[in-house]
Amino acid sequence: MYPNLYYIFKDLFGVQWKPLQLFNTFGLMVAMGFVSAAIVLSSELKRKEKQGLLLPREEAITVGMPASFLDLFVNFVTGFLFGFKLFGLMLNKPEEVSAQAYIFSRDGNLVAGLLLGTVLIAVKWWEKNKQKLKEPEQRNVRIWPHDRVGDIIILGLIFGILGAKLFDAMENMDELIADPIGTIFSGGGLAFYGGLILATMAICWFAYRKGIKLVHLTDAAAPALMIAYAVGRIGCQVAGDGDWGIYNSAYISDDYGHVKTCTEAEFTQELNKYTNYHLKARILDSGNTFTYIPTARTFPTLSEVPHLSAKGLSFLPKWMIAYSYPMNVNKDGKKIPGCDEEHCRALPQPVFPTAFYETVVCTLLFLLMWTYRKRIKIPGAMFGIYLILNGFERFFIEKIRVNHLYTILGFKLSQAEIIAIFLILAGLLLIAIARLKFAKTT
Repeated sequence: MYPNLYYIFKDLFGVQWKPLQLFNTFGLMVAMGFVSAAIVLSSELKRKEKQGLLLPREEAITVGMPASFLDLFVNFVTGFLFGFKLFGLMLNKPEEVSAQAYIFSRDGNLVAGLLLGTVLIAVKWWEKNKQKLKEPEQRNVRIWPHDRVGDIIILGLIFGILGAKLFDAMENMDELIADPIGTIFSGGGLAFYGGLILATMAICWFAYRKGIKLVHLTDAAAPALMIAYAVGRIGCQVAGDGDWGIYNSAYISDDYGHVKTCTEAEFTQELNKYTNYHLKARILDSGNTFTYIPTARTFPTLSEVPHLSAKGLSFLPKWMIAYSYPMNVNKDGKKIPGCDEEHCRALPQPVFPTAFYETVVCTLLFLLMWTYRKRIKIPGAMFGIYLILNGFERFFIEKIRVNHLYTILGFKLSQAEIIAIFLILAGLLLIAIARLKFAKTT
C-alpha cells in the first residue's frame, strides 16, 4: 500500500523524503477524479452549446475597482491557513502524529501563516492596483455554461465532502457518539452517496441561479460523474482507506500480509487466532494504546463474521481476488514484523478488493456511456441511465462489503443499498417522464 507519496518514492526509487508524507494518495486521486470530471463535463457542455441546447448569459461586471477589504481579507485568510498548516506539517509535526490528524488539529506554524497571509494581501493589492481605472466601468460579458465548470467543480468538492462526512457520521452513530470531534474532523470516513446527493443539490441550485437548463447540465454531468468515481476509487485501493470487502475464506495471509490459498479449516483457525480483532474494533490513540469501540466491522460472535470463498484464476495476481492491504492508511490490522514506519499494519486475513472492482466496472460503464452519448436524443435520458447504472453497480458491490444494516420490510440492507434502489427507481422514472415529454414535442 501507498498511504502517501513518501511510500511510493521509497518503494520505486529507494529514497526517504519525509516531506512527501504530506501528499496522501487518496487525496491526490480524489483531486484527479475532479480534474477528470471537469474535462469530460466541459467537453459535453461545449457539444451541447454547439447544438443550441445551452445558451450564454450576459452579466454585468465592474472593472477597474481597487482591492476591497473583502478581497484582502479572503486572501489573508487563505494564505494564513495554507501557511499555518503546510509549514506546520513540514516543520512542527511530531513524528508520532499522522499528517491527517495534524491537519485537523489546532496546531500549526503561526509565523508562516502570518507571513503567507501578508504576501497574498500584497499580491492581491498589486494586481488590483495595476488594473485600476480612474473611473471604474461596467461591462457586459457573455458567459457560456462551459465557462462555469470551475465553479461547478468547486461546489461539487465542498458540498461533496460535507455530504460524504454527514452521511458517514449518520451511518456510524456508535463511533460518532464515542468520539464526535475525532469522527467529524477525521481525514477518513466518507460516504459517496452523501456527497453525491448534497453536491447535486448545490450544483442544481447554482445552475438555476445562472440560467443553465438543468436537464442538459445533468445529461452532460452523467459521464463525468461516472469517470470521477472510477478515478477516485483508485485512491481507495492504493491507500487502503477501509473501502474493502468481506473476507475471502479461500485465502489466508502471513504476518507480512502475503496471501496464499487455504482450506476451510485453516481459515477458521486464523479467524480464531484474531478473535479480539473481529469482535472489537481497535482505534490507536496518541498514547500508543488501543481503545475498543464497536463499528460496522465488528461482530457479536466469530460465526457472524461475513466471508465468502472464491478462488481466482491462476493467471491473475492474488491481490485481485484477496488482499490484506499491508501498510494501509487506516493503520488497521496486525503489526508487520520489523516495520518501523508510520503505517505498519496489515489486515489479519485477506478481503475482496472492492475498490479495485468499482474502478474497473465504472471505467467500463463510463466508456459505454461515452460511446453512446451522441445517439441518445431524449433530454434527461442520459442522466436517468447514469442513475440506473450507478445504482445497480453499487447495489451488487455492497453484497461483498461490510456496512451497518437496516431492516426494511424484512430485508437487511445497508445505507448504500437503500439509496441505490431509490436511484434505480428514480432513473427509470426520469427516463419514462423524459420519453413522454420528448414524444409530445416531436
